[in-house]
Order: sequence, then C-alpha cells, then structure tokens
Amino acid sequence: MSQENSDRHLEEDICTHIFTVSSAMVGVCLTVIGLIRVVITLGQIDTIADDLLAADALLFLVACLLSYWALRTRSLRRMHRVERLADGIFLVAMVLMAAICGVITYAMSGMAK
Repeated sequence: MSQENSDRHLEEDICTHIFTVSSAMVGVCLTVIGLIRVVITLGQIDTIADDLLAADALLFLVACLLSYWALRTRSLRRMHRVERLADGIFLVAMVLMAAICGVITYAMSGMAK
C-alpha cells in the first residue's frame, strides 16, 4: 500500500468519525433542548441555554455535512480543505457545548436556592 493511499484512508477515517459524532451530537442537542424546556416550564426559570443549544446543533450539522462532502469528493486537495473546515467547526461546537453545560449548571443552581 502506497503512502498516498494510506494517508487517504486515514483522512477518510477522520471524516467518518466527525460525521458520526456530529450527527449524534445534533440529536443530543435537540434532546437537551426538550429537557430544558420542561425544566423551564416546571421551575419558572429562564435561561439562554436552549437558544445556545439550537445554535450548537446547527454547528454540529454543518460539521456533519462538511465531513460527508469531504468523504464524497474525489480531489485529495479539496478533501483536505473541507475536512479541515469540518474539524474546526466540530471543535468550536464542542467548546460551545462545554460552555452551555456551565450555563445549565448555573441556571439549575439558581433554581435550587
């Protein structure tokens, strides 16, 4: 197996991971939005977390679509560019998810008082 084929296989493997995890994270974001809406209704609190989660779900969706595009492209150069973009958006979405967890924790601790 040549070095180029090995590199292409590794790149496709990374794209596959981004694709599967991003699509799963879209579902996680949507589930948590529903749970937050229930907590807001029952607890009479308001938080920006559900709005942030909706934006985060869109970021994960964009990363998922870009990784799919990278998997489908024939040009190795284009695949690298699209994959790098998908990877960057995925990392931004993950950092935003961690920040949203902090917002949710803060809102819940305010509800307990």
